[in-house]
Amino acid sequence: MDAQGRGETDPADQWVFDPQTGTYQLRMDAPPGEQNASAPTPGEAAPVQDAPPPSRSAARATRGANSRRKPKPKPSKKRRAMVWTAGGVGFALVAVSIGGYLVYQHFNNNISTVDVGDAGSKDATTDGPMNILVIGTDSRVGLGRQYGDEGSVGHADTTILFHVSKDRSNATALSIPRDLITDIPDCPTRQKDGSTKVIPGEHNVRFNTSLGQEGRDPGCTMRTAEALTGLKIDHFMMANFNAVKDLSTAVGGVDVCVGKDIDDKGGSGLKLSKGHHVVEGEQALAFVRTRHSVGFGGDLDRIKLQQQFLSSLIRKMKSSGTLTDPKKLWTLADVATKALTVDTGIGSVKKLSDLAQDLSSVPPKNITFATVPVVDNPAEKVHTSVVLNNPSAKELFEMVQADNSLTSTKPKASASHAPNPLDGPKAAPIDVRVNVLNGSGTFGAAQATLDWLQNTEGVTRSSNGGNAPGTLDKTTLVYAPNQADQARRLASMMGLSASALKQGTQNAAPRAPMTLTLGKDFTTPGKPLSPPPAPTAAPSDVQHVQADEALCAK
Repeated sequence: MDAQGRGETDPADQWVFDPQTGTYQLRMDAPPGEQNASAPTPGEAAPVQDAPPPSRSAARATRGANSRRKPKPKPSKKRRAMVWTAGGVGFALVAVSIGGYLVYQHFNNNISTVDVGDAGSKDATTDGPMNILVIGTDSRVGLGRQYGDEGSVGHADTTILFHVSKDRSNATALSIPRDLITDIPDCPTRQKDGSTKVIPGEHNVRFNTSLGQEGRDPGCTMRTAEALTGLKIDHFMMANFNAVKDLSTAVGGVDVCVGKDIDDKGGSGLKLSKGHHVVEGEQALAFVRTRHSVGFGGDLDRIKLQQQFLSSLIRKMKSSGTLTDPKKLWTLADVATKALTVDTGIGSVKKLSDLAQDLSSVPPKNITFATVPVVDNPAEKVHTSVVLNNPSAKELFEMVQADNSLTSTKPKASASHAPNPLDGPKAAPIDVRVNVLNGSGTFGAAQATLDWLQNTEGVTRSSNGGNAPGTLDKTTLVYAPNQADQARRLASMMGLSASALKQGTQNAAPRAPMTLTLGKDFTTPGKPLSPPPAPTAAPSDVQHVQADEALCAK
């Protein structure tokens, strides 16, 4: 109908009742008189009714009455329970996720790291042996005058190279004396602005100057330890005075023993009566710092105290349930992450966790503490420093390099129990028949070897087979089963390893020669192609103790 009699359509007249839905629908295209028509069926045009449209008040009343929807049925008790259960589980998962994230971030924020560049490994763990340098610094930065030498940047005051075997059955902890005279290599160090500065190396200086002095970081200590021992260092962990105090307190004290009364008035301040004690906090720090009251009053005697302390700390952590008690573990993790500075390769909770899990299988009885063999520096009239005691030090380093344990452990079962081809009787040189081929790529190598074998070693039944079909990286010796004694003799002369020997399956004719093919590893006749086997036992003058031994310092 017209709005106000002006020929316009009243909006109220454009609402059309749909009986299928029970509601009114707005149809802008409906002419007056058709707005109240019944709703068309799908596919049909809306029919036109002759009845007059309802008044506005009637339309509103009808619309209001028919637009009320039926109330939704209430969910059953079972459905309500399912909804609440799902919501509760979801909330719990979110809460745990947030809590876990906050814990992770809390410990991550505790950790201090140093980027040592290529001095360490980027991976937290490895399938091979693992070498971790544990550094105790005597830095007084931020400690005031409590320990003297206020503000000192410190040195590598205590250094232990912790070597864990490939099969994780044992570990060797080598203490490196701080006053050992050695060479410090050039050291690239990362600066605060992101640049790298190379600190020049030094010759014949104390090992402890590899840290702190001239701006050297722990990466410099790692490089110095590598040059000294020949071992590749994977990671470092550095602790200061507070770390000793806090860690000893976190585990509820550390058991120690002294063989006499100690009253160190002029040094650490340690005061203990003869016998066993549990030390923590300041007293624990005094124990690992004292040296004037034990032994000869030098650093080597202090090292024994530190080894005793660390052995006891390891036993305490393994046996007291610290690693299985959530409260104790939280406290220890919080203290440890605050106390330690590590390289970026293990500079997160995840990486530290992976490393700890990887090394956790080593029992204390198979952790051996030893000190690098040293003697007084002969260049000094008044001895204040030490130098390596060779050949003992060299043998000890070779032993660790070869992953040979200082602890008597049973090797894990191996799938292969093949006998060593180098073990057994050796033929006389005159009975060795061999044809020498040159696969080294060096002109005249076969003839030079032949001359050496015949004129020096007495292997007169040898011949020059000329050049091999191609070059080889390693020298090989191919022989028949009935030539094993000849192969062992030639291997002994040439310095061949067991892997260089290749035994065939069929016996050779009585006068058939073996075949020796020189590889790129060949340099000079008579020079062993493989280094001699590393020692399997520590030199007799190397003092070493297991971490499960409770000893008294004298």
